Amino acid sequence: MSAQKLYAGAKLRETRTRLSLTQKAFAERLGVSLPYLNQMENNHRPVSSAVILALVKEFGFDVNELAVGDSERMVSDLREALADPLFSDAPPAVVDLRLVAANAPALARSFLALHQAYLQSNERLASLDEALGQGDVRPGASPWEEVRDFFHYCDNYIDAIDHAAERFAKRQSADNAIADALDDLGVVVRDASEPSAVRRYDRGAKSLYLAADAPEATRRFQTLHQIALLAHDELLDATLDLARFQSEDARAIAKIGLANYFAGAAQMPYGTFIEAARDTRHDLERLAHRFGASLEQVAHRLSTLQRPGAKGVPVFFVRVDQAGTITKRHSATRLQFARYGGACPLWNVHSAFETPGQFIRQLAETPDGVRYLCMAREVSHGGGAWRAPVRRYAIGLGCEISHAAEIVYADGLELSDAAAFEPIGISCRICERKNCHQRSVPPLERSLTIDHNRRQILPYEVAD
Repeated sequence: MSAQKLYAGAKLRETRTRLSLTQKAFAERLGVSLPYLNQMENNHRPVSSAVILALVKEFGFDVNELAVGDSERMVSDLREALADPLFSDAPPAVVDLRLVAANAPALARSFLALHQAYLQSNERLASLDEALGQGDVRPGASPWEEVRDFFHYCDNYIDAIDHAAERFAKRQSADNAIADALDDLGVVVRDASEPSAVRRYDRGAKSLYLAADAPEATRRFQTLHQIALLAHDELLDATLDLARFQSEDARAIAKIGLANYFAGAAQMPYGTFIEAARDTRHDLERLAHRFGASLEQVAHRLSTLQRPGAKGVPVFFVRVDQAGTITKRHSATRLQFARYGGACPLWNVHSAFETPGQFIRQLAETPDGVRYLCMAREVSHGGGAWRAPVRRYAIGLGCEISHAAEIVYADGLELSDAAAFEPIGISCRICERKNCHQRSVPPLERSLTIDHNRRQILPYEVAD
């Protein structure tokens, strides 16, 4: 454990509530007094090493849950939201934001939802003609963003669905398990005749239509997705009930995400996959070949290895389009992605479009001094026919440098050379770097100095 004091009141309260224990009973199990537990739960005292050992011994607690979780993600999200020009006063200190995230996470989420609703309202006002033509426009965060945040704050790991998928895959080989499941459901797989159809299920005829020219990994994934909807519908709905989405649209989108989660977890079952990841040192190509999956599916699955007591290497995963827009994101590391706008232009994920079919590596350092190993690769989804549109994305995967020895892509890099690490940030508007040559907008948390008689890389200087 780090010598830094550890405040984890929200996590202690969450653990006690999950176990249905009173404060008195919880204190007795941890071997501390009731007042001492109360002070720890309210972050008036740090969690002691003796309490951490008791959590492990008494409840099988995963110590890693205290290190990275909702708090760091929430602090990053709060900083970005509070950098909005709407807030004219100086932004709160990071230490204050950490106190809010640790002591009042529900309040922090409500603030983020309120700020998101404000942004949505502004966007609608900016395009009033369009908004007036939509009679059912509702205020608040978009359903897509609500679902994104649901997975974000679940650590991209859904325990009940992950275990159900693992039980499904343990019956026999993946292909045989799929065949048996289809037989049990009375479903027949056929080739789709529509050029744009990836998957279509005819409930009346019990026929599943899949794109004939789709890669085998895609056909298998889409079949598992449909099996999740048909055979595990009650489990998906129970998970959605717990999520309490604000709209039916968000719930419907989330159900697609949960079925996708089941498909990935069944194709790459947790125990088998995490063992293979360690054996191959997270070689994406070898893992893709072994599990009959695409590189993107493998990278996404690596980001879900957050099972309590059996976590994998904490990684971040992101997918961006050619405009730099983040279309998928998750981080189990301290690196958090911007909620609004694109990713830092100095990050190697953007360069991946220049070298299709190749992995590119980068050693990077964020403004907080944390260093990362980053990998990126361009991935294309062909249209399957002449002149059919090709969708191009780049995927990025990485870990903190302390885990680099477990990743094959770190081989041959000078991990001990500070000069080898490139400075990157989250987004320009909250990045603290003063002399970035790629800065697109000034940082909103800093004041500027403008000298009409002097010009450097930027037309202004960022004050300390």
